[in-house]
Amino acid sequence: MIDVMATASSSNQRARMTASERREQLLTVACSLFGERGFEGTSVEEIATRASVSKPVVYEHFGGKEGIYAVVVDREIAALLGALTTSLRSPGHPRAVVERTALALLDYIENNEDGFRVLVRDSPVAEATGPFHSMLGDIATHVEDLLAEQFARRDLDPSTAQIYAQMLVGMIAFTGQWWLEERTPDKRTVAAHLTNLGWNGLRSMERSPVLTDMSISTEPRRSSTPPTVTG
Repeated sequence: MIDVMATASSSNQRARMTASERREQLLTVACSLFGERGFEGTSVEEIATRASVSKPVVYEHFGGKEGIYAVVVDREIAALLGALTTSLRSPGHPRAVVERTALALLDYIENNEDGFRVLVRDSPVAEATGPFHSMLGDIATHVEDLLAEQFARRDLDPSTAQIYAQMLVGMIAFTGQWWLEERTPDKRTVAAHLTNLGWNGLRSMERSPVLTDMSISTEPRRSSTPPTVTG
């Protein structure tokens, strides 16, 4: 009798959920499953089961697994991009901007582990070389603008800012993926070391850097096979 009443109560709670609440619930459940198992390892049936709904409810809201996955990716991209661009646009010393941006990424990873796992996974809908890298490209553009301004002030070539922006963003993003699994040291320590390398490297930049090892050749490597002697 108690089980029947509990089931009826649970059903009534589900029935009282609005369409927007149901949609949000399904997105949360799907994000968790995609983060745990990836796109291929997750099914609509599993999403429905964990959300305590029938499969048609998932299809009604999203049209299928591809649909709900795309919405999850878009939502996570918007959240991470928003956090990073806010850090980049906030006023302050350039070193503080580097610190805030590194910490913003690590904060996002700490608070949205499943979402970040979704972003960096390969899948038929959103490969790691697709939306995630497009987002990093947007971030690099913001960093490029910041660096170009600083380069001009220091009599450095602003046209090279694009190169250094790609380096900085790549360094922070790759370190974030590593920290997602390691979780040690703590995020503030990781952010401090990222800033140490990024800022101190930028602060001591040469105006016209050149390779110091003169043995490095830029010529195409020739075949070591000796020529055939004829005659």
